Amino acid sequence: MCRRDRTGVGESGQATVEAALTLPLTIFLLLGTLQLFLLLQARALTEYAAFRAVRTGSVKHGDCEAMTHAALGALLPTFARTDSPAALGVAFRNHRDNLYHPGRDSGHSGSIVWIARERPLSGSIPENEEESFDDVNRYGSVEDVVRLEARLVFWFPMRIPFANWVLGRMFLAQLGLREYSSTDPLIPARTANWGGRAPPVLDLAIRAELLERAARHEYVFPLQATYAMRMMTPARPRFFRRQNCPLTPEGL
Repeated sequence: MCRRDRTGVGESGQATVEAALTLPLTIFLLLGTLQLFLLLQARALTEYAAFRAVRTGSVKHGDCEAMTHAALGALLPTFARTDSPAALGVAFRNHRDNLYHPGRDSGHSGSIVWIARERPLSGSIPENEEESFDDVNRYGSVEDVVRLEARLVFWFPMRIPFANWVLGRMFLAQLGLREYSSTDPLIPARTANWGGRAPPVLDLAIRAELLERAARHEYVFPLQATYAMRMMTPARPRFFRRQNCPLTPEGL
């Protein structure tokens, strides 16, 4: 009488189950590492973009349009093709309105950057700023020098499939904005308990925007940088009718 040996079949089935349980975690480690590397690169470019925006504003009388375009030019490599002068020109032309476009930006929409100008204040710029800017007797101390200070928020689009979905939920929980207690995407056999225990550390406007984009299933991370520089040209009141640049909420 023949007896079937089921040892091989049992081991094969066990290996299949183990592979199914560990595969999501393995994929996340690979894709998550890539996404975090891109996030680190974007962080460095955000600081450079803040410098470029303020440097441009200091020589352009605080013109928000020029500041925004300078920041976008520095950040384009993080989300658009810029490997040739022609591609760079196309990318800038497509985004000079400071907006993501769902059809070409992996489904993202909304502002690319926010620029909040912290100095000079819109109500502190005199009408005769053009005439008195070069008056050597005007500045009695370093504090009297007209400086342009700005805070830049870059809404970095996370575009790595699966990693963006997992990291998006992790970030919201870590920032104390939203809890996640459904199936663990990394270990499907258990339930995740990613609670928003940490106190919110972001401005109200940034928190609201982050939650709004998450509700649209757009995975972004707000990278922030600040820079300050002495104005090389006089600030013009017409460029400071609003304190912050367009698309940036006032009071940020």
